[in-house]
Amino acid sequence: MNLHKLLLTNNDCYKAGKTIKPKGIMVHSTGANNPNLKRYVGPDDGLLGVNQYGNHWNTATPGGRQVCVHAFIGKLKDGSIATYQTLPWNMRGWHGGGSSNNTHIGFEICEDGLTDASYFYAVYKEAVELCVYLCKQYGLTEKNIICHCEGYKQGIASNHGDVMHWFPRHGKSMDTFRADVKAGLSGGTAQPTEPSDTPTAAFEPYRVRVAISNLNIRKGPGTNYGTAGKYTGKGVFTIVEEASGAGASRWGLLKAYKKNRNGWISLDYAAKL
Repeated sequence: MNLHKLLLTNNDCYKAGKTIKPKGIMVHSTGANNPNLKRYVGPDDGLLGVNQYGNHWNTATPGGRQVCVHAFIGKLKDGSIATYQTLPWNMRGWHGGGSSNNTHIGFEICEDGLTDASYFYAVYKEAVELCVYLCKQYGLTEKNIICHCEGYKQGIASNHGDVMHWFPRHGKSMDTFRADVKAGLSGGTAQPTEPSDTPTAAFEPYRVRVAISNLNIRKGPGTNYGTAGKYTGKGVFTIVEEASGAGASRWGLLKAYKKNRNGWISLDYAAKL
């Protein structure tokens, strides 16, 4: 693990100064195509690089929001992968949007375009090693690790899908993540084994026919996401991405929603043409 420390002392979360006794770890991902740590961590320490927009999270309310996590994982200016601790580990963060803030250390993995296997495995490995480090420090096990999506299902976090919109694209899940942390805690290698078929082939869009009039369009791949307030209606539609999620064997992203990625349908009700 390539661990550095730059506390976000100007963030209102840090200024609040509340502490917790960590009982778990919550894995987040940023939801934006920007793998550079300097987007979130600043000011430049010589390794990060300069954020020319000054929109990092070392401000009172980044983007007008009350948000702050304990660490970020992503790229330094030289392209190497690193972890930056941004809050004391036992400080109450603003990351889960629920009671998890009182119990969990939360960290963000900086997303890229979600298709680069080499970047994914590098940050995945770094995240595993960070969790091994934190588990040892606070007497936790892999069973105490969840992602934001799982936190929502447990009723302790807000409705977000991370990291399950990303991990399955590269043959991973939170179960494999926890298994890799367990291996690290047991003295085995914390470096995950990549699936033998990676890098995966580019996804080929395809058409489906929907035969029902009231198929919900959801904002994410799962029934745990809200609806867009629209139905597909009967007809033929193009699917540009697939994902796993609650409530269906597979979810598909409609072409019309490709840009914002907020229009998903259950493929259980769609016949591939």
